[in-house]
Amino acid sequence: MGVVASLNDEKKSFDSGNDTIVVPRVFETVIGGRTLDTTGYTQETVRAGQIVIKEDASGDHKPMPLNAEGTSYAALPSGHSVVGVVISTVDAKKPFVGICVRGSVNEEASPYPVTTAIKNALPLIRFIKE
Repeated sequence: MGVVASLNDEKKSFDSGNDTIVVPRVFETVIGGRTLDTTGYTQETVRAGQIVIKEDASGDHKPMPLNAEGTSYAALPSGHSVVGVVISTVDAKKPFVGICVRGSVNEEASPYPVTTAIKNALPLIRFIKE
């Protein structure tokens, strides 16, 4: 199923100054990027470093769910796979993202703590602490 995102000209500003610190090296991406299905996602932005998952049945890409407080990742929903990491911060209403599948991610600057399960699911991403 396709994902619908708003293409209106509404201008919104947000801080994306840490994007190149969070994802300092990108060697390979999901070609063409993806429009994320942000249904149920409560944050105003999808930040650089956000983990991206894919629903296995539909192929829809989504931000990894967060806990109720919005401070860490929730469990990976069943029927989903971890795909990669958002490269640049975007408005959650216009979730057109580049997804890094091979490169480096700075855990210290990531928006949410990266779990061992996530690291294991992304073997071509080097998680650093700088």
